[in-house]
Amino acid sequence: MTTFAASSIPPMTGRTIVVTGSNSGIGRVTARTLAAKGARVLLAVRDVGKGRSAAATMTGETEVRHLDLADLTSIRAFAAGLDEPVDILVNNAGVMVPPLVRTADGFELQFGTNHLGHFALTNLLLPRLTGRVVTVSSNGHRIPRTLDLDDLNWERKPYRALQAYGQSKLANLLFTAELQRRLADTGSPVIATAAHPGIASTNLGHAHNEDRRWTRLLLSLTGRLAQSDEDGALPTLYAATADIPGNSYAGPGGFQEGRGAPALVGRSGLAQDDGLARRLWAVSEELTGVTFPLRTPRTSP
Repeated sequence: MTTFAASSIPPMTGRTIVVTGSNSGIGRVTARTLAAKGARVLLAVRDVGKGRSAAATMTGETEVRHLDLADLTSIRAFAAGLDEPVDILVNNAGVMVPPLVRTADGFELQFGTNHLGHFALTNLLLPRLTGRVVTVSSNGHRIPRTLDLDDLNWERKPYRALQAYGQSKLANLLFTAELQRRLADTGSPVIATAAHPGIASTNLGHAHNEDRRWTRLLLSLTGRLAQSDEDGALPTLYAATADIPGNSYAGPGGFQEGRGAPALVGRSGLAQDDGLARRLWAVSEELTGVTFPLRTPRTSP
């Protein structure tokens, strides 16, 4: 079996790809690699200035557009501004272990950005999507032992940043599974996949982190063991371009999925709970006001 590398990606000429959070880290590498393969890549970023700086380092056709995943108004504006087919949507942006901060719509920042923001964006873009939705999760999805659907925004219980992060990453996988089920039920050619970077060198946790010993230790350990952004982006690129089935989950194939060439990997039992995935979808629709836009084909009587 041939090991997947950036050189394995086929020509992307004529394809339009949206990558969220693409001004740094694995998002920037993902955007840069796909642009170099001939795709027209839209860098969907909160900080347009940083996005333009990142785009200036890339070869190929790129465009920077503003998108704040912590603000449903911004998400709707971004989606409304796209009137062309989108071949691949890469839901990459995320935040990790911040203090308790709320989005513009009152959601806990990690759940609101990492899950609800991408949930809303994906459903708003689905009528224009032609190929694939890739959502970046994490091995952190294994942290939570449950998903409290009655208090996803940490309004009733003491806030625990790492647990909240794990729940948002678990939500990414439940979202991918339910999205794939719905796409298949409607006969859509679009597929949904997910990926995680392993232990990747990233500034994800640096901008927002609690001043607690365990958080500093976690980030320090991650930095010491991390692979490069280039290697960390490979599972995302694999999930976006390889010939794999819907609801596939890609990650590093090495020890404990921390490093190594991309491969299809497993997920926690909780992430495979179809009933939980459906309930999370219903709650997400209620919270965002955004629903699945495709209709199930009618069957003959």
